[in-house]
Amino acid sequence: METFDVVVIGGGLIGCSIAFELATKKLKVVVLDKQQPGREASWAAAGMLSPAPDSARDIPLVPLSRESLRIYPEFVRAIEQASGKRTGYAMNGALQIFAEPYGETERDEMVAEHKRLSLAAEPISIEAARAKEPSINPATHAVAFLPEEGSVEPRLLMDAVISAATRRGVEIRADCAATSLLRERGRCVGVCAGGKIAAKQVVLAAGCFSGAVDKDTNSSKPYVPTHPVRGQMLALKHQGFRLQRVLRSERGYLIPRADGRVVAGSTTEDAGFEKKVTAAGTRQILAVALELCPELGEAEIVEAWSGLRPGTPDALPILGPTEMEGLLVSTGHYRNGILLAPITARLVREWITTGRANFDVKSFSTLRFNRNQQESVSKNASTVQK
Repeated sequence: METFDVVVIGGGLIGCSIAFELATKKLKVVVLDKQQPGREASWAAAGMLSPAPDSARDIPLVPLSRESLRIYPEFVRAIEQASGKRTGYAMNGALQIFAEPYGETERDEMVAEHKRLSLAAEPISIEAARAKEPSINPATHAVAFLPEEGSVEPRLLMDAVISAATRRGVEIRADCAATSLLRERGRCVGVCAGGKIAAKQVVLAAGCFSGAVDKDTNSSKPYVPTHPVRGQMLALKHQGFRLQRVLRSERGYLIPRADGRVVAGSTTEDAGFEKKVTAAGTRQILAVALELCPELGEAEIVEAWSGLRPGTPDALPILGPTEMEGLLVSTGHYRNGILLAPITARLVREWITTGRANFDVKSFSTLRFNRNQQESVSKNASTVQK
Protein backbone atom coordinates (compact mmCIF):
# COMPACT_ATOMS: atom_id res chain seq x y z
CA MET A 1 0.00 0.00 0.00
CA GLU A 2 1.26 3.48 -0.90
CA THR A 3 1.73 5.88 2.00
CA PHE A 4 1.72 9.68 2.06
CA ASP A 5 1.65 12.34 4.74
CA VAL A 6 -1.39 13.93 3.09
CA VAL A 7 -3.84 12.88 0.38
CA VAL A 8 -5.75 15.78 -1.18
CA ILE A 9 -8.95 14.75 -2.96
CA GLY A 10 -9.60 17.27 -5.73
CA GLY A 11 -7.17 18.87 -8.16
CA GLY A 12 -8.75 22.28 -8.58
CA LEU A 13 -7.19 25.55 -7.45
CA ILE A 14 -8.12 24.92 -3.82
CA GLY A 15 -6.72 21.38 -3.72
CA CYS A 16 -3.50 22.18 -5.60
CA SER A 17 -2.88 25.35 -3.57
CA ILE A 18 -3.23 23.32 -0.38
CA ALA A 19 -0.78 20.76 -1.75
CA PHE A 20 1.71 23.49 -2.63
CA GLU A 21 1.50 24.96 0.88
CA LEU A 22 1.99 21.57 2.49
CA ALA A 23 4.95 20.80 0.24
CA THR A 24 6.71 23.92 1.52
CA LYS A 25 6.77 22.11 4.88
CA LYS A 26 8.45 19.05 3.30
CA LEU A 27 5.35 16.88 3.57
CA LYS A 28 4.81 14.05 1.11
CA VAL A 29 1.58 14.96 -0.70
CA VAL A 30 -0.50 13.40 -3.46
CA VAL A 31 -3.41 15.09 -5.21
CA LEU A 32 -6.12 12.90 -6.74
CA ASP A 33 -8.47 14.22 -9.42
CA LYS A 34 -11.31 12.35 -11.13
CA GLN A 35 -10.37 13.95 -14.47
CA GLN A 36 -7.71 16.41 -15.60
CA PRO A 37 -6.72 18.66 -12.67
CA GLY A 38 -8.00 22.20 -12.84
CA ARG A 39 -10.65 21.59 -15.48
CA GLU A 40 -13.78 22.17 -13.42
CA ALA A 41 -14.82 25.30 -11.48
CA SER A 42 -11.28 26.72 -11.44
CA TRP A 43 -10.98 26.58 -15.24
CA ALA A 44 -14.44 28.11 -15.73
CA ALA A 45 -14.07 30.96 -13.22
CA ALA A 46 -13.92 34.65 -14.10
CA GLY A 47 -11.13 35.56 -11.67
CA MET A 48 -12.59 38.67 -10.03
CA LEU A 49 -10.89 39.42 -6.72
CA SER A 50 -13.52 41.12 -4.61
CA PRO A 51 -14.13 40.58 -0.88
CA ALA A 52 -17.45 42.43 -1.03
CA PRO A 53 -20.60 40.45 -0.17
CA ASP A 54 -23.10 39.77 -2.94
CA SER A 55 -25.90 39.66 -0.39
CA ALA A 56 -26.51 39.75 3.36
CA ARG A 57 -25.91 36.01 3.65
CA ASP A 58 -22.30 36.54 2.46
CA ILE A 59 -21.39 38.98 5.24
CA PRO A 60 -19.88 36.27 7.52
CA LEU A 61 -17.41 35.57 4.71
CA VAL A 62 -16.07 39.12 4.48
CA PRO A 63 -13.27 38.87 7.11
CA LEU A 64 -11.93 35.68 5.49
CA SER A 65 -12.18 37.21 2.02
CA ARG A 66 -10.48 40.39 3.15
CA GLU A 67 -7.60 38.42 4.67
CA SER A 68 -7.20 36.31 1.54
CA LEU A 69 -7.08 39.44 -0.62
CA ARG A 70 -4.43 40.88 1.70
CA ILE A 71 -2.13 37.89 1.27
CA TYR A 72 -2.81 37.47 -2.46
CA PRO A 73 0.37 39.29 -3.58
CA GLU A 74 2.48 36.97 -1.43
CA PHE A 75 0.60 33.93 -2.78
CA VAL A 76 1.05 35.01 -6.42
CA ARG A 77 4.71 35.84 -5.89
CA ALA A 78 5.39 32.39 -4.40
CA ILE A 79 3.52 30.61 -7.20
CA GLU A 80 5.13 32.60 -10.00
CA GLN A 81 8.61 32.15 -8.56
CA ALA A 82 8.16 28.43 -8.00
CA SER A 83 6.59 27.79 -11.41
CA GLY A 84 8.29 30.37 -13.62
CA LYS A 85 4.85 31.18 -15.04
CA ARG A 86 2.65 34.25 -14.92
CA THR A 87 -0.82 34.34 -13.41
CA GLY A 88 -2.42 37.44 -14.92
CA TYR A 89 -2.70 39.03 -11.49
CA ALA A 90 -3.67 42.73 -11.68
CA MET A 91 -4.89 45.09 -8.98
CA ASN A 92 -6.27 48.10 -10.86
CA GLY A 93 -9.40 48.59 -8.82
CA ALA A 94 -12.96 48.05 -9.98
CA LEU A 95 -15.88 50.26 -10.94
CA GLN A 96 -19.36 49.46 -9.65
CA ILE A 97 -21.93 50.81 -12.11
CA PHE A 98 -25.46 51.91 -11.18
CA ALA A 99 -27.66 52.30 -14.25
CA GLU A 100 -31.01 53.06 -12.66
CA PRO A 101 -32.31 56.63 -12.12
CA TYR A 102 -32.04 56.14 -8.34
CA GLY A 103 -28.47 54.92 -8.75
CA GLU A 104 -26.89 57.57 -6.54
CA THR A 105 -28.91 56.42 -3.54
CA GLU A 106 -27.96 52.78 -4.17
CA ARG A 107 -24.33 53.73 -4.60
CA ASP A 108 -24.20 55.70 -1.39
CA GLU A 109 -25.79 52.83 0.50
CA MET A 110 -23.24 50.41 -0.97
CA VAL A 111 -20.31 52.67 -0.08
CA ALA A 112 -21.60 53.01 3.49
CA GLU A 113 -21.94 49.22 3.79
CA HIS A 114 -18.43 48.70 2.44
CA LYS A 115 -17.01 51.09 4.99
CA ARG A 116 -18.90 49.35 7.79
CA LEU A 117 -17.23 46.11 6.69
CA SER A 118 -13.79 47.77 6.47
CA LEU A 119 -13.78 47.55 2.66
CA ALA A 120 -12.44 50.40 0.55
CA ALA A 121 -15.04 52.18 -1.59
CA GLU A 122 -15.62 55.74 -2.69
CA PRO A 123 -18.28 57.53 -4.75
CA ILE A 124 -16.89 59.18 -7.87
CA SER A 125 -18.42 61.38 -10.53
CA ILE A 126 -19.39 60.07 -13.96
CA GLU A 127 -16.61 62.23 -15.43
CA ALA A 128 -14.01 60.71 -13.10
CA ALA A 129 -15.29 57.23 -13.89
CA ARG A 130 -15.06 57.83 -17.64
CA ALA A 131 -11.53 59.13 -17.17
CA LYS A 132 -10.66 55.77 -15.63
CA GLU A 133 -12.70 53.76 -18.13
CA PRO A 134 -13.89 55.70 -21.22
CA SER A 135 -15.98 52.80 -22.48
CA ILE A 136 -18.60 52.82 -19.72
CA ASN A 137 -22.16 53.55 -20.76
CA PRO A 138 -22.78 57.34 -21.04
CA ALA A 139 -26.24 56.71 -19.56
CA THR A 140 -24.75 55.51 -16.28
CA HIS A 141 -26.34 57.29 -13.30
CA ALA A 142 -23.75 56.66 -10.58
CA VAL A 143 -20.40 54.97 -10.02
CA ALA A 144 -18.36 53.75 -7.04
CA PHE A 145 -14.63 53.10 -7.24
CA LEU A 146 -13.28 50.09 -5.34
CA PRO A 147 -9.53 50.76 -5.28
CA GLU A 148 -8.37 47.55 -3.58
CA GLU A 149 -10.01 45.10 -5.96
CA GLY A 150 -8.62 43.42 -9.07
CA SER A 151 -8.49 40.17 -10.99
CA VAL A 152 -6.41 37.17 -11.93
CA GLU A 153 -6.58 34.86 -14.95
CA PRO A 154 -7.78 31.56 -13.45
CA ARG A 155 -6.51 29.32 -16.23
CA LEU A 156 -3.04 30.83 -16.05
CA LEU A 157 -3.13 30.70 -12.25
CA MET A 158 -4.25 27.07 -12.28
CA ASP A 159 -1.46 26.08 -14.66
CA ALA A 160 1.10 27.91 -12.53
CA VAL A 161 -0.11 26.35 -9.27
CA ILE A 162 0.05 22.83 -10.73
CA SER A 163 3.58 23.50 -11.98
CA ALA A 164 4.65 25.04 -8.67
CA ALA A 165 3.26 22.15 -6.65
CA THR A 166 4.85 19.57 -8.92
CA ARG A 167 8.23 21.29 -8.68
CA ARG A 168 7.91 21.17 -4.90
CA GLY A 169 7.50 17.41 -5.03
CA VAL A 170 3.72 17.05 -5.01
CA GLU A 171 2.43 14.08 -7.00
CA ILE A 172 -0.67 15.00 -9.01
CA ARG A 173 -2.70 12.15 -10.46
CA ALA A 174 -5.27 12.71 -13.20
CA ASP A 175 -8.18 10.33 -13.89
CA CYS A 176 -7.82 8.97 -10.38
CA ALA A 177 -11.14 9.22 -8.56
CA ALA A 178 -11.22 8.74 -4.80
CA THR A 179 -14.36 6.74 -4.19
CA SER A 180 -14.28 6.21 -0.43
CA LEU A 181 -12.34 6.83 2.74
CA LEU A 182 -10.31 4.25 4.59
CA ARG A 183 -11.24 3.96 8.27
CA GLU A 184 -9.51 2.35 11.18
CA ARG A 185 -11.03 2.52 14.66
CA GLY A 186 -13.10 5.55 13.68
CA ARG A 187 -10.16 7.41 12.20
CA CYS A 188 -9.61 8.29 8.54
CA VAL A 189 -6.34 6.63 7.49
CA GLY A 190 -6.44 7.05 3.72
CA VAL A 191 -8.58 6.65 0.63
CA CYS A 192 -9.62 4.11 -1.97
CA ALA A 193 -8.76 5.32 -5.48
CA GLY A 194 -8.42 2.23 -7.62
CA GLY A 195 -6.16 0.81 -4.92
CA LYS A 196 -5.70 1.77 -1.30
CA ILE A 197 -3.61 4.83 -0.38
CA ALA A 198 -2.65 5.37 3.25
CA ALA A 199 -2.20 8.84 4.72
CA LYS A 200 -1.85 10.56 8.07
CA GLN A 201 -4.30 13.21 6.91
CA VAL A 202 -6.90 13.35 4.14
CA VAL A 203 -8.16 16.68 2.77
CA LEU A 204 -11.47 16.59 0.91
CA ALA A 205 -11.38 19.43 -1.62
CA ALA A 206 -13.40 18.07 -4.53
CA GLY A 207 -15.69 21.04 -5.11
CA CYS A 208 -19.28 20.20 -6.00
CA PHE A 209 -18.29 16.52 -6.21
CA SER A 210 -17.20 16.38 -2.56
CA GLY A 211 -20.46 14.93 -1.31
CA ALA A 212 -20.09 11.89 -3.56
CA VAL A 213 -16.72 10.78 -2.19
CA ASP A 214 -17.95 9.14 0.99
CA LYS A 215 -20.91 9.08 3.32
CA ASP A 216 -21.32 9.01 7.08
CA THR A 217 -21.94 5.34 7.83
CA ASN A 218 -24.32 6.20 10.68
CA SER A 219 -26.65 8.49 8.75
CA SER A 220 -25.92 7.76 5.06
CA LYS A 221 -25.49 11.50 4.62
CA PRO A 222 -22.44 13.01 2.93
CA TYR A 223 -19.90 14.65 5.20
CA VAL A 224 -20.11 17.72 3.02
CA PRO A 225 -23.49 18.71 1.54
CA THR A 226 -22.23 20.33 -1.65
CA HIS A 227 -24.22 20.74 -4.85
CA PRO A 228 -23.44 22.14 -8.33
CA VAL A 229 -24.47 25.66 -9.33
CA ARG A 230 -23.99 26.25 -13.03
CA GLY A 231 -22.49 29.48 -14.29
CA GLN A 232 -22.26 30.39 -17.97
CA MET A 233 -19.58 32.75 -19.30
CA LEU A 234 -18.59 34.50 -22.53
CA ALA A 235 -15.31 35.89 -23.83
CA LEU A 236 -15.61 38.89 -26.15
CA LYS A 237 -13.05 40.65 -28.32
CA HIS A 238 -13.36 43.89 -30.27
CA GLN A 239 -10.50 45.37 -32.26
CA GLY A 240 -9.42 48.63 -30.67
CA PHE A 241 -11.46 48.07 -27.51
CA ARG A 242 -9.42 47.77 -24.34
CA LEU A 243 -10.85 47.42 -20.86
CA GLN A 244 -8.46 48.44 -18.07
CA ARG A 245 -10.24 47.25 -14.95
CA VAL A 246 -13.20 45.25 -13.70
CA LEU A 247 -16.64 46.74 -14.36
CA ARG A 248 -19.66 45.34 -12.62
CA SER A 249 -23.25 45.97 -11.63
CA GLU A 250 -25.68 43.96 -9.53
CA ARG A 251 -26.57 42.00 -12.69
CA GLY A 252 -23.14 41.01 -14.00
CA TYR A 253 -19.56 41.98 -14.74
CA LEU A 254 -16.80 42.47 -17.29
CA ILE A 255 -13.20 41.44 -16.58
CA PRO A 256 -10.24 42.36 -18.80
CA ARG A 257 -7.65 39.85 -19.94
CA ALA A 258 -4.07 40.66 -20.90
CA ASP A 259 -4.63 39.52 -24.51
CA GLY A 260 -7.43 42.05 -25.03
CA ARG A 261 -10.35 39.73 -24.46
CA VAL A 262 -13.13 40.68 -22.06
CA VAL A 263 -14.76 37.98 -19.95
CA ALA A 264 -18.47 38.59 -19.34
CA GLY A 265 -20.61 36.78 -16.81
CA SER A 266 -22.44 35.17 -15.36
CA THR A 267 -25.52 33.07 -14.76
CA THR A 268 -26.45 31.30 -11.54
CA GLU A 269 -28.45 28.16 -12.32
CA ASP A 270 -29.68 25.08 -10.50
CA ALA A 271 -29.11 22.69 -13.38
CA GLY A 272 -27.58 19.69 -11.67
CA PHE A 273 -24.33 18.42 -13.12
CA GLU A 274 -25.24 19.43 -16.69
CA LYS A 275 -22.69 21.80 -18.19
CA LYS A 276 -23.84 23.58 -21.32
CA VAL A 277 -24.20 27.04 -22.82
CA THR A 278 -27.78 28.07 -23.50
CA ALA A 279 -29.41 30.73 -25.64
CA ALA A 280 -31.10 32.22 -22.58
CA GLY A 281 -27.85 32.35 -20.65
CA THR A 282 -26.00 33.97 -23.54
CA ARG A 283 -28.74 36.58 -23.95
CA GLN A 284 -28.66 37.40 -20.24
CA ILE A 285 -24.88 37.87 -20.20
CA LEU A 286 -24.83 39.94 -23.39
CA ALA A 287 -27.59 42.23 -22.10
CA VAL A 288 -25.50 43.11 -19.05
CA ALA A 289 -22.30 43.46 -21.07
CA LEU A 290 -23.92 45.94 -23.45
CA GLU A 291 -25.52 47.82 -20.59
CA LEU A 292 -22.08 48.32 -19.07
CA CYS A 293 -20.19 48.97 -22.34
CA PRO A 294 -22.32 49.59 -25.46
CA GLU A 295 -19.16 49.44 -27.63
CA LEU A 296 -19.13 45.70 -27.10
CA GLY A 297 -22.09 45.47 -29.45
CA GLU A 298 -19.53 45.08 -32.24
CA ALA A 299 -17.44 42.53 -30.35
CA GLU A 300 -16.93 38.96 -31.49
CA ILE A 301 -17.90 36.14 -29.16
CA VAL A 302 -14.64 34.20 -29.15
CA GLU A 303 -15.55 31.63 -26.51
CA ALA A 304 -18.55 30.46 -24.52
CA TRP A 305 -18.43 27.98 -21.64
CA SER A 306 -20.05 26.93 -18.40
CA GLY A 307 -18.80 25.56 -15.09
CA LEU A 308 -20.14 24.05 -11.90
CA ARG A 309 -19.58 26.06 -8.74
CA PRO A 310 -19.59 24.16 -5.43
CA GLY A 311 -22.65 25.41 -3.57
CA THR A 312 -23.64 24.64 0.02
CA PRO A 313 -26.96 24.97 1.91
CA ASP A 314 -25.98 28.38 3.30
CA ALA A 315 -23.71 29.44 0.40
CA LEU A 316 -20.68 29.55 2.71
CA PRO A 317 -17.51 27.41 2.48
CA ILE A 318 -17.00 24.24 4.47
CA LEU A 319 -13.58 24.36 6.11
CA GLY A 320 -11.70 22.46 8.75
CA PRO A 321 -11.77 19.28 10.82
CA THR A 322 -14.67 16.87 10.80
CA GLU A 323 -15.89 14.61 13.59
CA MET A 324 -13.70 11.92 12.00
CA GLU A 325 -10.10 12.29 13.13
CA GLY A 326 -7.70 12.47 10.20
CA LEU A 327 -10.22 14.05 7.80
CA LEU A 328 -10.21 17.74 6.91
CA VAL A 329 -12.64 19.41 4.54
CA SER A 330 -11.97 22.35 2.24
CA THR A 331 -14.80 22.83 -0.21
CA GLY A 332 -18.01 24.73 -0.96
CA HIS A 333 -16.31 28.00 -1.91
CA TYR A 334 -19.15 28.70 -4.35
CA ARG A 335 -18.27 31.89 -6.27
CA ASN A 336 -15.19 32.70 -4.21
CA GLY A 337 -12.77 29.85 -4.83
CA ILE A 338 -10.25 31.93 -6.77
CA LEU A 339 -10.25 34.67 -4.14
CA LEU A 340 -10.11 32.32 -1.17
CA ALA A 341 -7.38 29.97 -2.42
CA PRO A 342 -4.51 31.69 -0.54
CA ILE A 343 -6.18 31.80 2.87
CA THR A 344 -7.69 28.33 2.48
CA ALA A 345 -4.30 26.80 1.67
CA ARG A 346 -2.72 28.55 4.64
CA LEU A 347 -5.45 27.44 7.06
CA VAL A 348 -5.22 23.80 6.01
CA ARG A 349 -1.44 23.90 6.30
CA GLU A 350 -1.78 25.31 9.83
CA TRP A 351 -4.31 22.69 10.86
CA ILE A 352 -2.12 19.88 9.62
CA THR A 353 1.28 21.14 10.78
CA THR A 354 0.43 22.91 14.04
CA GLY A 355 -2.98 21.54 15.01
CA ARG A 356 -4.59 24.98 15.07
CA ALA A 357 -5.73 27.58 12.56
CA ASN A 358 -4.82 31.19 13.29
CA PHE A 359 -8.16 32.53 12.10
CA ASP A 360 -11.71 32.31 13.41
CA VAL A 361 -13.49 29.92 11.04
CA LYS A 362 -16.25 28.57 13.28
CA SER A 363 -18.87 29.86 10.84
CA PHE A 364 -17.51 27.55 8.15
CA SER A 365 -17.14 24.33 10.14
CA THR A 366 -18.62 21.19 8.60
CA LEU A 367 -20.13 20.51 12.02
CA ARG A 368 -22.70 23.26 11.47
CA PHE A 369 -24.74 20.89 9.28
CA ASN A 370 -25.03 18.25 11.99
CA ARG A 371 -27.43 19.27 14.74
CA ASN A 372 -26.00 16.68 17.08
CA GLN A 373 -22.60 18.32 16.71
CA GLN A 374 -23.57 21.97 17.13
CA GLU A 375 -22.11 22.20 20.62
CA SER A 376 -18.82 20.85 19.29
CA VAL A 377 -18.35 23.56 16.70
CA SER A 378 -16.65 26.14 18.88
CA LYS A 379 -14.48 23.49 20.49
CA ASN A 380 -13.35 21.65 17.36
CA ALA A 381 -13.46 24.12 14.46
CA SER A 382 -10.12 25.70 15.23
CA THR A 383 -8.17 22.58 16.14
CA VAL A 384 -7.35 19.17 14.73
CA GLN A 385 -5.61 16.27 16.42
CA LYS A 386 -2.13 15.79 15.12
